[in-house]
Amino acid sequence: MGSASSHFSAEPAPDCASFDSTGECPIRQRRRDRCPMKGDSDVDRRNMMPPPNQMPSPGQPFPLSTDREISSIPKAGDSDQTRWVYPSPQMFWNAMLRKGWRWNDGDISQTDMDNIIRIHNVNNEIAWREILKWEALHAKECMTPKLLSFVGDAKKYSPRARIRHAMGYELPFDRHDWIVDRCGRNVRYVIDYYDGGPVNEHGQFALLDVRPALDSSEAFWDRAKVAWLRFTSPEPPHPLNADDPHFPRIESESTDKS
Repeated sequence: MGSASSHFSAEPAPDCASFDSTGECPIRQRRRDRCPMKGDSDVDRRNMMPPPNQMPSPGQPFPLSTDREISSIPKAGDSDQTRWVYPSPQMFWNAMLRKGWRWNDGDISQTDMDNIIRIHNVNNEIAWREILKWEALHAKECMTPKLLSFVGDAKKYSPRARIRHAMGYELPFDRHDWIVDRCGRNVRYVIDYYDGGPVNEHGQFALLDVRPALDSSEAFWDRAKVAWLRFTSPEPPHPLNADDPHFPRIESESTDKS
């Protein structure tokens, strides 16, 4: 997987948030265009993506799976689905073509597409797990937060990322804004994705900086509280390993109905 990381970074991937309509994998890329689907009339405003397309593209060099994985992330505002569904390799491929990417011999292989989807899914599971840590501060108010919508924009650097860059740190290679439904109240979270080196055995390579956006005084106090807890803690918690019962698990399911 380590060698796969450098290969993926050279491929143009869709730069839009995804999940049940397919799209963006938070992987480093050379091109940082905004999502070209934002002006389309058939775009799903919850994830800024067009309707799912599971059909092979004309001239596709190899078959791709249409299996999709059901995430652990509860879905708000949808009576038909209780959890968000990740894109299949075929949907991801079609999204890249829609953006303008064209396959050349030696570019992406069938295995690469499977790995890209795996990395995409793991990173989103980790992002949700980090959001739940923040939401735990409001457990009395809401025990069942859900993801309402999200959007990705690699060019829109957060103030925090710009400050870090001014101090000599690298800029994030991607940024997401997730809207969480906190039992009827919408709360925005900012997620900055930083390069964490080669892809590890669990499909993780990005370092995620997840925090509530400073849209309210409550978010400010939440961040101040957590900053104080981190400062006074004797040592940071150890990262989870794959044997830990709290490590993100994804349920696999074939969903050919798109």
